[in-house]
Amino acid sequence: MRKLLFCFILLGAITRPALAEVNVVATLPWIGSLAKELGKDKINVTVLVKPSQDPHVIEAKPSMILAARKADIIMYDGLDLEIGYLPLILESSRNPKLMPGKTGNFDCSQFVKVIEKQTTVDRSMGDVHPLGNPHYHFSPSNVLRVADGMARLLAEADQANAGFYQANYKAFADHLREKEKTWHSLPLAGKKFIAYHKLFEYLADEFGFQFIGYMEPKPGIPPSAAHIEELIEEMKRSKPEAILVTPAYGIQEAESLSKKTGTKVVVLPQDVGSMPGTDDLFSFWDKVITSLQ
Repeated sequence: MRKLLFCFILLGAITRPALAEVNVVATLPWIGSLAKELGKDKINVTVLVKPSQDPHVIEAKPSMILAARKADIIMYDGLDLEIGYLPLILESSRNPKLMPGKTGNFDCSQFVKVIEKQTTVDRSMGDVHPLGNPHYHFSPSNVLRVADGMARLLAEADQANAGFYQANYKAFADHLREKEKTWHSLPLAGKKFIAYHKLFEYLADEFGFQFIGYMEPKPGIPPSAAHIEELIEEMKRSKPEAILVTPAYGIQEAESLSKKTGTKVVVLPQDVGSMPGTDDLFSFWDKVITSLQ
């Protein structure tokens, strides 16, 4: 009887799935998606912001604080994108692992080649990010740098599986380099666009297209009638390919502008999972980049 019981216990130990070693909280969907690419079943990932939400206007919730309290690592975009809620979450969680300066506090932007840094900022400039444009997840090359740093962090946090995380990073990097061959073969260089908000500057920088204007007169400021009239005149001169928006930014305003100018509206996903067929970073980039043709 004891031998039979021992066999059942041993069988249970063999067949029971291994528990994840590292609890990760990610502020944004793309960060959570990248963490899962690298950690797979070795980590648990909780994402705080939904794909449909505007990341600029998130408020801290008790569920977010509870998730941070249980976390080993918190991963965030940085460049003050989460300034409205992340400090409160960190303070209220009372989790020493996640405090600034600790290894559990992972600012993804530390690996990014940041653009649009501001030397001086005042309220007249609109909702400007002084530390630079925080929407670098549209740039595959920048996310690859983040992935390298993230894999090294996970390997340090879970040293028994260090080789696993590094192997997953290599697979991610190899896949990305293959996809980049296709993306960079598309005729995007030199194209001109209008955008509602300054979301796509890293993408433009990487693929050689440009923006001739924005529907927002300043970041975060709704378009006025006078500004739209000026924009229409510029569009007549420059003849942009399309007006770029996302599900969270300016679809109705862009459709109105389209009727006045004949310029098509292209709706792009703002993050992983924000539109059908964008459930991971590769499908997200595919949707964004191929939609610009």
